[in-house]
Amino acid sequence: MEHSRGKYADFEGLREQALALRRTGLSRRQIRDRLQIHNNDLLNRLLEGEPPPDWTKRPRAKDDLRARARELRLQGWTYDRIQAELGCSKGSISLWVRDLPKPERPKRTREEASAIAKRGWEVTMRLREEERDRVRTAAADGVGRMSDRELFLVGVALYWAEGSKSKPHNPQERVTLINSDPRVIEVFMAWLRLVGVTADQMRFHVHIHETGDVEGAERFWADLVGADAAAFGKTTLKKHNPRTNRKNTGEDYRGCLVVRVSKSADLYRRIEGSWYGIVLSAREADHENRT
Repeated sequence: MEHSRGKYADFEGLREQALALRRTGLSRRQIRDRLQIHNNDLLNRLLEGEPPPDWTKRPRAKDDLRARARELRLQGWTYDRIQAELGCSKGSISLWVRDLPKPERPKRTREEASAIAKRGWEVTMRLREEERDRVRTAAADGVGRMSDRELFLVGVALYWAEGSKSKPHNPQERVTLINSDPRVIEVFMAWLRLVGVTADQMRFHVHIHETGDVEGAERFWADLVGADAAAFGKTTLKKHNPRTNRKNTGEDYRGCLVVRVSKSADLYRRIEGSWYGIVLSAREADHENRT
């Protein structure tokens, strides 16, 4: 769907479409993506007066949980004890019982108070992790399937952030990326295949501390990129400095993988040009969002 530059033509027609989508149960994000509306003020105007679908509303706290919290508070329980008992946040407890009189603090030994506080903290950390998981899952689901164009732009931005660049003191136009995150490597490999890089153009090298599991790391990276031993160069071992306190240790430490593309000067120039195109487009979009 196309809109005129800086303005949205036919506001009433656009509002009619937005309301129709809302009534089918779509969220604001889904409507925004469907109609390509990137201005929140405009989206608010389009949906003004139309209630959100029930599935987008946050569920209210269960009445029995609230009632139990009030009952325990009236018995003189502290927030820590109520939290440990019911497994809910202190913020919720505070809202539920704030109209009740504050109980006298019972006398406890230091060990008893510490144990109650610890149980409360464990509940808090569990709730935080559950919220993190909920947000991450919703965000991942919101991405959906990428088009080839979207993958291309993601790959360009990824390379310009993590890949090697030509510099005045070292003017090499060659596509090389090194990273320790397997997910970054997966996305980059998908991007290389998208732009037509073949397996015989790719060369890999493992960089890892000498105290790491070298053979395990080599197997891991080879399996991840789907390449045989012939595609891998000699592994680079970094000598361990006993005076440093390294954090990248343990079973999950696999060093870094270097991905090099041979005869890649033209591809490098495409990346550079595409990145500048992204910057210019971002400036234009930012200018329109500000006005």
